[in-house]
Amino acid sequence: MNTTDSTLGTAGGGTDRRRWFALAIVMTAAFMDLVDVTIVNVAIPSIQQEAGASFSQIQWITAGYALAFAAGLITGGRLGDIHGRKRIFLVGIGGFTVASALCGLAVNPEMLVASRFLQGGMAALMVPQVLSIVHATFPAHERGKVFGLFGAVVGLGAVSGPVLGALLTEWNLFGWEWRSIFLINLPVGVAGLILGSRFITESKAPRALKLDLVGVALVTLGLLMLLYPLIRGRELDWPLWGYVSMAGSLVVLAVLVAYERRKAARDGSPLVELSLFKVTSFAAGIAVQTVFGVALGVFFLVWTLYMQVGLGWSPLKAGLTGVPFSIAVSAAAGMSVQMLVPRFGRKVLQAGALVMAAGVLLYIWESGHYGLAIAPWQMALPLVVMGLGMGLIVAPLTDAILSEVPREHAGSASGLINTVQQMGNALGLGLVSVVFFGSISDRLRPEQVGPAFADAFQDALGWVAAVMGAIFLLMFALPKRPAQHVEGEQAPAGEKEAVLV
Repeated sequence: MNTTDSTLGTAGGGTDRRRWFALAIVMTAAFMDLVDVTIVNVAIPSIQQEAGASFSQIQWITAGYALAFAAGLITGGRLGDIHGRKRIFLVGIGGFTVASALCGLAVNPEMLVASRFLQGGMAALMVPQVLSIVHATFPAHERGKVFGLFGAVVGLGAVSGPVLGALLTEWNLFGWEWRSIFLINLPVGVAGLILGSRFITESKAPRALKLDLVGVALVTLGLLMLLYPLIRGRELDWPLWGYVSMAGSLVVLAVLVAYERRKAARDGSPLVELSLFKVTSFAAGIAVQTVFGVALGVFFLVWTLYMQVGLGWSPLKAGLTGVPFSIAVSAAAGMSVQMLVPRFGRKVLQAGALVMAAGVLLYIWESGHYGLAIAPWQMALPLVVMGLGMGLIVAPLTDAILSEVPREHAGSASGLINTVQQMGNALGLGLVSVVFFGSISDRLRPEQVGPAFADAFQDALGWVAAVMGAIFLLMFALPKRPAQHVEGEQAPAGEKEAVLV
Protein backbone atom coordinates (compact mmCIF):
# COMPACT_ATOMS: atom_id res chain seq x y z
CA MET A 1 0.00 0.00 0.00
CA ASN A 2 1.14 3.53 -0.72
CA THR A 3 2.43 4.92 2.56
CA THR A 4 2.45 8.58 1.58
CA ASP A 5 -0.29 11.12 1.81
CA SER A 6 1.04 13.55 -0.76
CA THR A 7 -1.14 14.89 -3.54
CA LEU A 8 -0.92 17.59 -6.13
CA GLY A 9 -1.34 20.36 -3.61
CA THR A 10 1.34 19.16 -1.21
CA ALA A 11 3.84 17.57 -3.55
CA GLY A 12 3.83 20.57 -5.80
CA GLY A 13 4.08 23.04 -2.98
CA GLY A 14 0.69 24.41 -3.85
CA THR A 15 1.84 25.42 -7.38
CA ASP A 16 0.34 22.67 -9.53
CA ARG A 17 -2.74 24.19 -11.17
CA ARG A 18 -4.25 20.77 -11.85
CA ARG A 19 -5.49 20.69 -8.27
CA TRP A 20 -8.05 23.36 -9.19
CA PHE A 21 -9.43 21.08 -11.90
CA ALA A 22 -9.63 18.34 -9.27
CA LEU A 23 -11.48 20.75 -6.99
CA ALA A 24 -14.01 21.58 -9.71
CA ILE A 25 -14.65 17.87 -10.24
CA VAL A 26 -15.23 16.97 -6.60
CA MET A 27 -17.34 20.12 -6.06
CA THR A 28 -19.53 19.12 -8.99
CA ALA A 29 -20.02 15.71 -7.40
CA ALA A 30 -20.96 17.36 -4.08
CA PHE A 31 -23.43 19.62 -5.90
CA MET A 32 -24.92 16.60 -7.69
CA ASP A 33 -25.57 14.89 -4.36
CA LEU A 34 -27.06 18.02 -2.75
CA VAL A 35 -29.42 18.51 -5.68
CA ASP A 36 -30.43 14.86 -5.75
CA VAL A 37 -31.54 14.95 -2.12
CA THR A 38 -34.20 17.60 -2.85
CA ILE A 39 -34.96 17.26 -6.55
CA VAL A 40 -37.17 14.20 -6.04
CA ASN A 41 -39.67 15.97 -3.77
CA VAL A 42 -40.93 18.21 -6.58
CA ALA A 43 -41.49 15.27 -8.92
CA ILE A 44 -43.38 13.12 -6.38
CA PRO A 45 -46.87 13.83 -7.85
CA SER A 46 -45.65 12.91 -11.33
CA ILE A 47 -44.01 9.70 -10.04
CA GLN A 48 -47.15 8.76 -8.14
CA GLN A 49 -49.36 9.26 -11.20
CA GLU A 50 -47.15 7.83 -13.96
CA ALA A 51 -45.47 4.98 -12.06
CA GLY A 52 -48.48 4.09 -9.92
CA ALA A 53 -46.47 4.25 -6.70
CA SER A 54 -48.29 3.84 -3.41
CA PHE A 55 -47.90 6.36 -0.60
CA SER A 56 -45.56 4.00 1.26
CA GLN A 57 -43.41 3.56 -1.85
CA ILE A 58 -43.27 7.33 -2.32
CA GLN A 59 -41.99 7.64 1.24
CA TRP A 60 -39.26 5.09 0.53
CA ILE A 61 -38.19 6.81 -2.68
CA THR A 62 -37.06 9.73 -0.52
CA ALA A 63 -36.28 7.95 2.75
CA GLY A 64 -34.34 5.09 1.13
CA TYR A 65 -31.73 7.46 -0.26
CA ALA A 66 -31.38 9.29 3.07
CA LEU A 67 -31.02 6.07 5.08
CA ALA A 68 -28.43 4.46 2.82
CA PHE A 69 -26.51 7.71 2.57
CA ALA A 70 -26.38 8.43 6.30
CA ALA A 71 -25.62 4.83 7.31
CA GLY A 72 -22.69 4.53 4.88
CA LEU A 73 -20.90 7.85 5.29
CA ILE A 74 -18.45 6.90 8.06
CA THR A 75 -17.57 3.64 6.29
CA GLY A 76 -17.18 5.46 2.98
CA GLY A 77 -14.80 7.96 4.52
CA ARG A 78 -12.67 5.24 6.09
CA LEU A 79 -12.53 3.27 2.84
CA GLY A 80 -11.01 6.35 1.22
CA ASP A 81 -8.31 6.51 3.91
CA ILE A 82 -7.50 2.83 3.39
CA HIS A 83 -7.82 2.22 -0.35
CA GLY A 84 -7.23 5.72 -1.69
CA ARG A 85 -9.57 8.70 -1.81
CA LYS A 86 -9.38 9.06 -5.57
CA ARG A 87 -10.17 5.36 -6.10
CA ILE A 88 -13.19 5.36 -3.78
CA PHE A 89 -14.40 8.68 -5.19
CA LEU A 90 -14.34 7.25 -8.72
CA VAL A 91 -16.13 4.09 -7.56
CA GLY A 92 -18.72 6.28 -5.84
CA ILE A 93 -19.36 8.63 -8.74
CA GLY A 94 -19.44 5.71 -11.19
CA GLY A 95 -21.90 3.80 -9.02
CA PHE A 96 -23.98 6.95 -8.47
CA THR A 97 -24.23 7.42 -12.23
CA VAL A 98 -25.29 3.80 -12.78
CA ALA A 99 -27.86 4.06 -9.97
CA SER A 100 -29.21 7.28 -11.50
CA ALA A 101 -29.66 5.46 -14.81
CA LEU A 102 -31.49 2.62 -13.05
CA CYS A 103 -33.77 5.18 -11.34
CA GLY A 104 -34.57 6.83 -14.66
CA LEU A 105 -35.19 3.49 -16.39
CA ALA A 106 -37.18 1.93 -13.53
CA VAL A 107 -40.06 -0.19 -14.83
CA ASN A 108 -41.99 -0.20 -11.55
CA PRO A 109 -41.97 1.51 -8.14
CA GLU A 110 -40.12 -1.41 -6.51
CA MET A 111 -37.19 -0.98 -8.90
CA LEU A 112 -37.16 2.76 -8.29
CA VAL A 113 -37.03 2.29 -4.50
CA ALA A 114 -34.19 -0.26 -4.79
CA SER A 115 -32.28 2.04 -7.16
CA ARG A 116 -32.64 4.95 -4.74
CA PHE A 117 -31.11 2.81 -1.96
CA LEU A 118 -28.20 2.03 -4.30
CA GLN A 119 -27.88 5.70 -5.20
CA GLY A 120 -27.68 6.70 -1.53
CA GLY A 121 -25.07 4.02 -0.86
CA MET A 122 -22.91 5.21 -3.75
CA ALA A 123 -23.25 8.81 -2.57
CA ALA A 124 -21.92 7.63 0.80
CA LEU A 125 -18.74 6.48 -0.98
CA MET A 126 -18.45 9.65 -3.06
CA VAL A 127 -19.30 12.52 -0.72
CA PRO A 128 -16.79 11.94 2.16
CA GLN A 129 -13.94 11.95 -0.34
CA VAL A 130 -14.77 15.53 -1.36
CA LEU A 131 -13.61 17.10 1.90
CA SER A 132 -10.85 14.48 2.27
CA ILE A 133 -9.39 15.29 -1.16
CA VAL A 134 -9.57 19.02 -0.43
CA HIS A 135 -7.94 18.52 2.98
CA ALA A 136 -5.13 16.39 1.55
CA THR A 137 -4.61 18.28 -1.72
CA PHE A 138 -4.53 21.93 -0.69
CA PRO A 139 -1.99 23.50 1.67
CA ALA A 140 -3.49 25.10 4.77
CA HIS A 141 -3.08 28.68 3.55
CA GLU A 142 -5.29 27.92 0.52
CA ARG A 143 -8.02 25.97 2.30
CA GLY A 144 -9.91 29.09 3.37
CA LYS A 145 -10.49 30.02 -0.26
CA VAL A 146 -11.43 26.44 -1.09
CA PHE A 147 -13.95 26.10 1.76
CA GLY A 148 -15.43 29.43 0.70
CA LEU A 149 -16.12 27.85 -2.69
CA PHE A 150 -17.50 24.79 -0.92
CA GLY A 151 -19.92 26.97 1.04
CA ALA A 152 -21.05 28.60 -2.20
CA VAL A 153 -21.76 25.16 -3.67
CA VAL A 154 -23.78 24.22 -0.55
CA GLY A 155 -25.83 27.38 -0.94
CA LEU A 156 -26.55 26.75 -4.60
CA GLY A 157 -27.37 23.09 -3.96
CA ALA A 158 -29.78 23.95 -1.14
CA VAL A 159 -32.35 25.50 -3.46
CA SER A 160 -31.26 24.36 -6.92
CA GLY A 161 -32.84 20.93 -6.44
CA PRO A 162 -36.46 22.13 -6.21
CA VAL A 163 -35.98 24.64 -9.06
CA LEU A 164 -34.26 22.13 -11.33
CA GLY A 165 -36.81 19.42 -10.45
CA ALA A 166 -39.72 21.77 -11.22
CA LEU A 167 -38.22 22.85 -14.55
CA LEU A 168 -37.38 19.32 -15.72
CA THR A 169 -40.80 17.99 -14.73
CA GLU A 170 -42.59 20.91 -16.38
CA TRP A 171 -40.56 20.78 -19.58
CA ASN A 172 -41.06 17.00 -19.91
CA LEU A 173 -37.90 16.57 -21.99
CA PHE A 174 -38.22 13.86 -24.66
CA GLY A 175 -41.45 12.76 -22.99
CA TRP A 176 -39.44 11.43 -20.03
CA GLU A 177 -41.60 13.21 -17.41
CA TRP A 178 -40.10 12.57 -13.92
CA ARG A 179 -37.36 10.31 -15.31
CA SER A 180 -35.33 13.29 -16.51
CA ILE A 181 -34.53 14.31 -12.91
CA PHE A 182 -32.42 11.15 -12.64
CA LEU A 183 -31.16 10.83 -16.21
CA ILE A 184 -29.67 14.34 -16.12
CA ASN A 185 -27.02 12.92 -13.77
CA LEU A 186 -25.64 10.67 -16.50
CA PRO A 187 -23.60 13.18 -18.56
CA VAL A 188 -22.42 14.92 -15.38
CA GLY A 189 -21.38 11.62 -13.80
CA VAL A 190 -19.59 10.33 -16.89
CA ALA A 191 -17.68 13.61 -17.26
CA GLY A 192 -16.74 13.50 -13.57
CA LEU A 193 -15.52 9.93 -13.91
CA ILE A 194 -13.33 10.69 -16.94
CA LEU A 195 -11.94 13.99 -15.68
CA GLY A 196 -11.53 12.70 -12.11
CA SER A 197 -9.37 9.81 -13.26
CA ARG A 198 -7.11 12.31 -15.03
CA PHE A 199 -6.88 15.28 -12.67
CA ILE A 200 -7.30 13.90 -9.15
CA THR A 201 -4.09 12.51 -7.64
CA GLU A 202 -4.32 9.60 -5.24
CA SER A 203 -3.90 10.05 -1.49
CA LYS A 204 -4.14 7.56 1.37
CA ALA A 205 -3.45 7.32 5.06
CA PRO A 206 0.34 7.35 5.61
CA ARG A 207 0.25 3.95 7.32
CA ALA A 208 -1.59 0.80 6.38
CA LEU A 209 -5.10 0.55 7.86
CA LYS A 210 -7.62 -2.28 7.79
CA LEU A 211 -11.37 -1.96 7.46
CA ASP A 212 -13.05 -2.51 10.82
CA LEU A 213 -15.93 -4.80 9.80
CA VAL A 214 -17.37 -5.08 13.32
CA GLY A 215 -17.32 -1.29 13.55
CA VAL A 216 -19.07 -1.06 10.16
CA ALA A 217 -21.82 -3.40 11.37
CA LEU A 218 -22.29 -1.53 14.68
CA VAL A 219 -22.33 1.98 13.20
CA THR A 220 -24.70 0.94 10.41
CA LEU A 221 -27.07 -0.79 12.85
CA GLY A 222 -26.97 2.09 15.34
CA LEU A 223 -27.66 4.74 12.71
CA LEU A 224 -30.47 2.75 11.09
CA MET A 225 -32.12 2.19 14.48
CA LEU A 226 -31.97 5.93 15.12
CA LEU A 227 -32.80 7.34 11.68
CA TYR A 228 -35.48 4.91 10.46
CA PRO A 229 -38.01 5.82 13.20
CA LEU A 230 -37.22 9.53 12.75
CA ILE A 231 -37.81 9.39 9.02
CA ARG A 232 -40.94 7.21 9.13
CA GLY A 233 -42.29 8.21 12.56
CA ARG A 234 -44.83 10.84 11.52
CA GLU A 235 -46.24 8.70 8.72
CA LEU A 236 -46.71 5.76 11.12
CA ASP A 237 -48.13 7.95 13.93
CA TRP A 238 -45.05 7.46 16.14
CA PRO A 239 -45.45 3.80 17.18
CA LEU A 240 -43.96 2.48 20.42
CA TRP A 241 -41.39 0.35 18.60
CA GLY A 242 -39.95 3.56 17.11
CA TYR A 243 -39.11 4.94 20.56
CA VAL A 244 -37.69 1.54 21.58
CA SER A 245 -35.54 1.50 18.45
CA MET A 246 -34.20 5.02 19.06
CA ALA A 247 -33.39 4.18 22.68
CA GLY A 248 -31.74 0.94 21.55
CA SER A 249 -29.62 2.86 19.05
CA LEU A 250 -27.95 4.69 21.94
CA VAL A 251 -26.99 1.32 23.46
CA VAL A 252 -25.58 0.12 20.14
CA LEU A 253 -23.60 3.35 19.68
CA ALA A 254 -22.26 3.03 23.26
CA VAL A 255 -21.09 -0.51 22.43
CA LEU A 256 -19.49 0.92 19.28
CA VAL A 257 -17.50 3.46 21.32
CA ALA A 258 -16.26 0.80 23.74
CA TYR A 259 -15.33 -1.55 20.91
CA GLU A 260 -13.54 1.20 18.94
CA ARG A 261 -11.45 2.08 22.00
CA ARG A 262 -10.27 -1.52 22.28
CA LYS A 263 -9.75 -1.73 18.53
CA ALA A 264 -7.58 1.40 18.51
CA ALA A 265 -5.46 0.06 21.39
CA ARG A 266 -5.13 -3.37 19.76
CA ASP A 267 -4.13 -2.55 16.17
CA GLY A 268 -4.62 1.20 15.65
CA SER A 269 -7.16 0.72 12.88
CA PRO A 270 -10.65 1.61 14.17
CA LEU A 271 -13.50 2.68 11.92
CA VAL A 272 -14.21 5.78 14.02
CA GLU A 273 -11.09 7.61 15.14
CA LEU A 274 -12.20 8.53 18.68
CA SER A 275 -9.00 10.49 19.26
CA LEU A 276 -10.48 13.15 16.97
CA PHE A 277 -12.94 14.06 19.72
CA LYS A 278 -10.01 15.04 21.96
CA VAL A 279 -9.39 17.91 19.55
CA THR A 280 -11.43 20.83 20.87
CA SER A 281 -12.17 22.38 17.49
CA PHE A 282 -13.35 19.06 16.03
CA ALA A 283 -15.58 18.08 18.96
CA ALA A 284 -17.13 21.54 19.25
CA GLY A 285 -17.57 21.82 15.50
CA ILE A 286 -19.30 18.44 15.32
CA ALA A 287 -21.75 19.57 18.04
CA VAL A 288 -22.49 22.78 16.14
CA GLN A 289 -22.88 20.86 12.87
CA THR A 290 -25.42 18.48 14.44
CA VAL A 291 -27.59 21.24 15.92
CA PHE A 292 -27.29 23.31 12.73
CA GLY A 293 -28.54 20.26 10.79
CA VAL A 294 -31.62 20.17 13.06
CA ALA A 295 -32.41 23.82 12.24
CA LEU A 296 -32.02 23.25 8.50
CA GLY A 297 -34.05 20.03 8.61
CA VAL A 298 -36.97 21.86 10.22
CA PHE A 299 -36.78 24.99 8.08
CA PHE A 300 -36.54 23.56 4.58
CA LEU A 301 -39.43 21.13 5.00
CA VAL A 302 -41.87 23.55 6.66
CA TRP A 303 -40.87 26.26 4.18
CA THR A 304 -41.78 23.99 1.25
CA LEU A 305 -45.08 22.95 2.87
CA TYR A 306 -45.95 26.58 3.67
CA MET A 307 -45.46 27.75 0.08
CA GLN A 308 -46.90 24.80 -1.83
CA VAL A 309 -49.72 23.69 0.50
CA GLY A 310 -50.45 26.75 2.62
CA LEU A 311 -50.11 29.38 -0.09
CA GLY A 312 -50.99 27.05 -2.97
CA TRP A 313 -47.97 28.00 -5.07
CA SER A 314 -46.69 25.81 -7.90
CA PRO A 315 -43.39 23.95 -7.38
CA LEU A 316 -41.70 26.24 -9.92
CA LYS A 317 -42.91 29.43 -8.20
CA ALA A 318 -41.85 28.07 -4.81
CA GLY A 319 -38.47 27.00 -6.16
CA LEU A 320 -37.73 30.35 -7.81
CA THR A 321 -38.64 32.13 -4.57
CA GLY A 322 -35.56 30.55 -3.00
CA VAL A 323 -33.11 32.00 -5.55
CA PRO A 324 -32.28 35.13 -3.43
CA PHE A 325 -31.52 32.82 -0.50
CA SER A 326 -29.15 30.75 -2.62
CA ILE A 327 -27.33 33.79 -4.00
CA ALA A 328 -26.93 35.25 -0.51
CA VAL A 329 -25.50 31.99 0.89
CA SER A 330 -23.01 31.71 -1.96
CA ALA A 331 -21.85 35.34 -1.68
CA ALA A 332 -21.48 35.28 2.11
CA ALA A 333 -19.72 31.90 2.11
CA GLY A 334 -16.97 33.09 -0.21
CA MET A 335 -16.53 36.38 1.62
CA SER A 336 -16.56 34.90 5.12
CA VAL A 337 -13.61 32.53 4.77
CA GLN A 338 -11.41 34.69 2.56
CA MET A 339 -11.95 38.12 4.11
CA LEU A 340 -13.75 37.99 7.46
CA VAL A 341 -12.59 34.88 9.35
CA PRO A 342 -8.85 35.66 9.04
CA ARG A 343 -9.54 39.00 10.72
CA PHE A 344 -12.36 38.29 13.18
CA GLY A 345 -12.12 34.52 13.80
CA ARG A 346 -15.09 32.68 15.29
CA LYS A 347 -16.99 35.95 15.77
CA VAL A 348 -17.90 35.61 12.09
CA LEU A 349 -19.65 32.29 12.72
CA GLN A 350 -21.41 33.68 15.78
CA ALA A 351 -22.51 36.72 13.80
CA GLY A 352 -23.84 34.31 11.18
CA ALA A 353 -25.99 32.56 13.78
CA LEU A 354 -27.42 35.87 14.99
CA VAL A 355 -27.99 37.18 11.45
CA MET A 356 -29.76 33.97 10.45
CA ALA A 357 -31.93 34.17 13.58
CA ALA A 358 -32.78 37.79 12.70
CA GLY A 359 -33.80 36.70 9.20
CA VAL A 360 -36.04 33.98 10.67
CA LEU A 361 -37.73 36.49 12.99
CA LEU A 362 -38.22 38.90 10.09
CA TYR A 363 -39.80 36.07 8.08
CA ILE A 364 -42.20 35.35 10.96
CA TRP A 365 -43.22 39.01 11.06
CA GLU A 366 -43.74 39.25 7.29
CA SER A 367 -45.76 36.02 7.17
CA GLY A 368 -48.07 37.35 9.87
CA HIS A 369 -48.26 40.87 8.42
CA TYR A 370 -49.03 39.97 4.81
CA GLY A 371 -50.91 36.75 5.52
CA LEU A 372 -51.89 34.55 2.57
CA ALA A 373 -51.46 37.49 0.19
CA ILE A 374 -47.69 37.50 0.67
CA ALA A 375 -45.75 37.63 -2.62
CA PRO A 376 -42.36 36.12 -3.50
CA TRP A 377 -40.71 39.56 -3.66
CA GLN A 378 -41.87 40.25 -0.11
CA MET A 379 -40.08 37.11 1.04
CA ALA A 380 -36.84 38.23 -0.59
CA LEU A 381 -35.58 40.37 2.30
CA PRO A 382 -35.86 37.77 5.10
CA LEU A 383 -34.50 35.09 2.76
CA VAL A 384 -31.48 37.24 1.86
CA VAL A 385 -30.81 37.95 5.55
CA MET A 386 -31.11 34.24 6.38
CA GLY A 387 -28.89 33.35 3.43
CA LEU A 388 -26.20 35.78 4.53
CA GLY A 389 -26.27 34.28 8.02
CA MET A 390 -26.06 30.72 6.71
CA GLY A 391 -23.20 31.66 4.37
CA LEU A 392 -21.22 33.06 7.30
CA ILE A 393 -21.52 29.64 8.99
CA VAL A 394 -21.29 26.82 6.45
CA ALA A 395 -17.85 27.41 4.94
CA PRO A 396 -15.92 28.56 8.07
CA LEU A 397 -17.49 25.78 10.13
CA THR A 398 -16.15 23.07 7.83
CA ASP A 399 -12.73 24.71 7.90
CA ALA A 400 -12.82 24.97 11.70
CA ILE A 401 -13.79 21.32 12.17
CA LEU A 402 -11.05 19.99 9.88
CA SER A 403 -8.33 22.51 10.70
CA GLU A 404 -6.63 20.37 13.37
CA VAL A 405 -7.42 16.95 11.89
CA PRO A 406 -4.30 14.94 10.89
CA ARG A 407 -4.39 14.11 7.20
CA GLU A 408 -4.32 10.37 7.75
CA HIS A 409 -7.75 10.65 9.39
CA ALA A 410 -9.27 13.07 6.86
CA GLY A 411 -11.64 10.43 5.48
CA SER A 412 -12.91 9.37 8.90
CA ALA A 413 -13.38 13.00 9.94
CA SER A 414 -15.17 13.89 6.70
CA GLY A 415 -17.49 10.91 7.10
CA LEU A 416 -18.31 11.98 10.65
CA ILE A 417 -19.03 15.57 9.56
CA ASN A 418 -21.47 14.42 6.89
CA THR A 419 -23.01 11.78 9.17
CA VAL A 420 -23.82 14.15 12.03
CA GLN A 421 -25.27 16.62 9.54
CA GLN A 422 -27.56 13.89 8.19
CA MET A 423 -28.47 12.87 11.75
CA GLY A 424 -29.30 16.49 12.54
CA ASN A 425 -31.41 16.81 9.40
CA ALA A 426 -33.28 13.59 10.23
CA LEU A 427 -33.88 14.79 13.78
CA GLY A 428 -35.15 18.08 12.38
CA LEU A 429 -37.51 16.25 10.02
CA GLY A 430 -38.78 14.23 12.97
CA LEU A 431 -39.35 17.40 15.00
CA VAL A 432 -41.48 18.84 12.19
CA SER A 433 -44.31 16.59 13.38
CA VAL A 434 -44.16 18.36 16.76
CA VAL A 435 -43.32 21.98 15.89
CA PHE A 436 -45.34 22.15 12.65
CA PHE A 437 -47.98 19.44 12.32
CA GLY A 438 -48.56 19.50 16.08
CA SER A 439 -50.39 22.83 15.69
CA ILE A 440 -52.47 21.76 12.66
CA SER A 441 -55.82 20.04 13.12
CA ASP A 442 -56.31 16.68 11.41
CA ARG A 443 -59.67 17.82 10.06
CA LEU A 444 -59.39 21.04 8.10
CA ARG A 445 -61.89 22.42 5.65
CA PRO A 446 -60.33 23.67 2.38
CA GLU A 447 -60.65 27.31 3.44
CA GLN A 448 -58.85 26.54 6.72
CA VAL A 449 -55.75 24.96 5.17
CA GLY A 450 -53.99 28.22 4.22
CA PRO A 451 -54.35 30.00 7.58
CA ALA A 452 -53.51 26.83 9.52
CA PHE A 453 -50.31 26.23 7.56
CA ALA A 454 -49.30 29.89 7.82
CA ASP A 455 -49.72 29.82 11.63
CA ALA A 456 -47.83 26.52 11.89
CA PHE A 457 -45.05 27.95 9.72
CA GLN A 458 -44.64 30.90 12.09
CA ASP A 459 -44.60 28.57 15.12
CA ALA A 460 -41.96 26.32 13.53
CA LEU A 461 -39.77 29.30 12.62
CA GLY A 462 -39.88 30.39 16.26
CA TRP A 463 -38.22 27.08 17.14
CA VAL A 464 -35.64 27.58 14.36
CA ALA A 465 -34.75 31.00 15.79
CA ALA A 466 -34.33 29.43 19.25
CA VAL A 467 -32.04 26.73 17.82
CA MET A 468 -29.90 29.41 16.15
CA GLY A 469 -29.53 31.03 19.57
CA ALA A 470 -28.31 27.71 20.98
CA ILE A 471 -25.83 27.42 18.10
CA PHE A 472 -24.49 30.90 18.93
CA LEU A 473 -23.71 29.71 22.47
CA LEU A 474 -22.17 26.41 21.29
CA MET A 475 -19.80 28.35 19.05
CA PHE A 476 -17.97 29.70 22.11
CA ALA A 477 -16.26 26.28 22.23
CA LEU A 478 -14.71 26.81 18.77
CA PRO A 479 -11.16 28.23 18.45
CA LYS A 480 -11.12 32.01 18.64
CA ARG A 481 -8.84 32.38 15.64
CA PRO A 482 -8.43 30.44 12.37
CA ALA A 483 -5.44 28.28 11.49
CA GLN A 484 -2.24 30.27 11.10
CA HIS A 485 0.33 29.20 8.54
CA VAL A 486 3.19 30.78 6.70
CA GLU A 487 2.31 31.28 3.04
CA GLY A 488 3.46 28.33 0.96
CA GLU A 489 4.45 26.30 4.01
CA GLN A 490 2.79 22.94 4.66
CA ALA A 491 2.55 21.35 8.07
CA PRO A 492 3.68 17.74 8.35
CA ALA A 493 1.03 15.06 8.20
CA GLY A 494 -0.45 14.39 11.58
CA GLU A 495 0.56 17.74 13.03
CA LYS A 496 -2.13 19.94 14.49
CA GLU A 497 -2.83 22.75 12.07
CA ALA A 498 -4.68 25.39 14.06
CA VAL A 499 -3.59 27.72 16.80
CA LEU A 500 -5.95 27.93 19.75
CA VAL A 501 -5.96 31.35 21.33
